[in-house]
Amino acid sequence: MKNLILLISASLLIFSCGNSSEETNQMSLDNVSVIFGEENYVFTQLSSQAKEQAGKWDVLNDFLSETKQLNGGEYQDIRNRSERLQQFSDSLIKSVPEALNSNPINSRLVVIKTRSDILYQNSHKAILDSAGIQNAIVEMNSAVDNLIMHLNEKFEKERIDLQRKDNEEMELNKLKKSKDSIMNLELQDQNRRLP
Repeated sequence: MKNLILLISASLLIFSCGNSSEETNQMSLDNVSVIFGEENYVFTQLSSQAKEQAGKWDVLNDFLSETKQLNGGEYQDIRNRSERLQQFSDSLIKSVPEALNSNPINSRLVVIKTRSDILYQNSHKAILDSAGIQNAIVEMNSAVDNLIMHLNEKFEKERIDLQRKDNEEMELNKLKKSKDSIMNLELQDQNRRLP
């Protein structure tokens, strides 16, 4: 009987210590005040044409705003933002405007979705992995910069193509005018030769 009471007492003691340890661990995760990311990180800027198009893509604006606030955030803030970034990245892939629907941009969106999932996983681990969170934010910054760079390149390429087309049309018009003027001169010359 003594052994049974001793065994029950020891079990209760071990069980209560285990709960206390888990509660302490959870409390310590909630009260962490480590700053993640780079507080003064500056993302690549959208070109004026890309900004104009992005203005029509509300999810992109929300996503970029949320991503910028990741840098310099504390642990609980990162946890909350990672959830929103996951939702925004899903919406980004599903709502690409027709003007931006291209393989390079779509592949960058898939990378962003992957990075947001990794950030979410690292920030929601039972045991705080500050190096994992920091790395996930750095990788997210890089993925966002790559997306912005490709958006800018797409519009720059379109601008160059349009300018090239305009130049070709102007050149063709010049040739046509030149050809017309030569034809007119030949006609005038022929008219002078006729008695």
